[in-house]
Amino acid sequence: MTTDSEPETSESLKTFGAVLKALRDEAGLTQEQFAPRVRYSATYVAKVEQGRRFPPRELIPRSEEVLGAPAARVLGAAYRTLTRKVGLASWFLQWAGIEEDAVSLLAYECRAIPGLLQPEPYIRAIFEQRLPPLSEEQIETQVAARLERQRLLIERPNTAFSFIIEQAVLERHMGGEEVARHVLDHLLEKMDRRNVEVQVMPLRQEIHAGIDGLMYLAETPQHAWVGYSEGQQSSVLITSPKDVSAMLQRYGKLRSQALGHEATVSLLKQMRGAP
Repeated sequence: MTTDSEPETSESLKTFGAVLKALRDEAGLTQEQFAPRVRYSATYVAKVEQGRRFPPRELIPRSEEVLGAPAARVLGAAYRTLTRKVGLASWFLQWAGIEEDAVSLLAYECRAIPGLLQPEPYIRAIFEQRLPPLSEEQIETQVAARLERQRLLIERPNTAFSFIIEQAVLERHMGGEEVARHVLDHLLEKMDRRNVEVQVMPLRQEIHAGIDGLMYLAETPQHAWVGYSEGQQSSVLITSPKDVSAMLQRYGKLRSQALGHEATVSLLKQMRGAP
């Protein structure tokens, strides 16, 4: 996604996951059998059970349909004990889960290359510059987590990914010339995928619909839209239909203002220069 770090697994999330697994096992269901019945992917259920994703509230009533009322009461009690940290960590856990099941994902970035498009050298440059500084072990953990999330582009071939990136982000050359070259090559490679669209917003743009900052939008399997935004040490999941509608209008305008596919490819190749 962006430059924000993956949250550490909390004990309460681990506990909830263990409770869900125990109830599922008691019902004699595998993750592959349980997941479609609660209308989530098996991968998502696995991550909830491992304490790596914040469980959505809808999981409780859906689980009742599969596991029964007594099990749902136990799961509901475990849900209420979850400690939700203020700010980025808890919201990111929710967004990561939404991102995994999205049928459409839209991203406008004016600060950094979207996390799903970052090559490994760029990811390392991000975390090596983190303040307060991270240990080598923390850096490796963060890099691995971000690379793992990028598998979505391959594992979700029917999901439509759209990214709009400010040219200024590319011109910054964060991490140095070699890292910048990796970024350009990586973007050009990803643009070859049928389900990935990348557009660059030119430096000079007198009418600009993204003046309020970055935005992410996801269309759920139920075809509802959810928005996400973040800043310094904070983030927010946006579910109000009115607010999400405004974001969709802005994103649509941004698409018309940014360079098209051919122009974006041409600019990226021009910036990359000779191989």
